Amino acid sequence: MNPLPRLALCFSMLAFACAAQAQDYTLGALTIGQPWSQALPPNAPTVAAYFTLANAGAEDDVLLGVDSPIAGQAQMHQHIGQDGMMKMQRVTSVLLPAAGQVNFAPMAYHVMLLDLGERSALQPGQHFPLTLRFQRSGDITVNVDVLTDAPAQGQMHGG
Repeated sequence: MNPLPRLALCFSMLAFACAAQAQDYTLGALTIGQPWSQALPPNAPTVAAYFTLANAGAEDDVLLGVDSPIAGQAQMHQHIGQDGMMKMQRVTSVLLPAAGQVNFAPMAYHVMLLDLGERSALQPGQHFPLTLRFQRSGDITVNVDVLTDAPAQGQMHGG
């Protein structure tokens, strides 16, 4: 019996498993860690995107904005405690301190993609582009992996 078809199947499954893992991106001294979003039912009007920002440099940087072709609008938000309740608040920039880290996670900073329209049927295993605009480092486009569930804490940088 020829083992090559089975071996080819194993390698293709391994490649798929590796491709499904969120990856890190580097822009100068910055690392954008494991961008992800949750799968959506069809016609969902919004989706949130999450990632970790790390700055290994000696100078602060500022995330000035985000954009994605899947959305009519892209905004940065933050959850804050106010009057004993958690509320979502839009922010226009996020400081990334030198030698520091900022987590974009549920109930923290996050990116809201609005006006998804027909593009909203995000299924597990898919990905979509997200461009981040930094004051010092410039722009970078990352692929946001669509997941069924949030990554386990141990799988996220700084989690």
